Amino acid sequence: MIIPITESTYYILLAALKPNHGYGIIQKVQELTNERVLLGPGTLYGAINKLLEKDWIKLYSEEKGSRKKKEYVITDLGLKVLGDEIKRLEELVENGKREIEKYD
Repeated sequence: MIIPITESTYYILLAALKPNHGYGIIQKVQELTNERVLLGPGTLYGAINKLLEKDWIKLYSEEKGSRKKKEYVITDLGLKVLGDEIKRLEELVENGKREIEKYD
């Protein structure tokens, strides 16, 4: 059974296909959505903590110094979840197209 994920989670996982830090994830999500989805730091880091707990992303590296910059990357489980969500979304779109064609 495929469990739907939120749009924010979907885009965070996409942004973590390559190692990325928090601000980089925010920028990537803005880029992917033409600034339609704007993640605030609180929303992002709350989601990151949940994704870490679920083992959908992992800490990739941590920069030492006065300001720690952590990079995150998707895990194999996160990649499976993302792939399942893409299949679910494709089904939604195909069903919608098919039903609209019947209506026209």
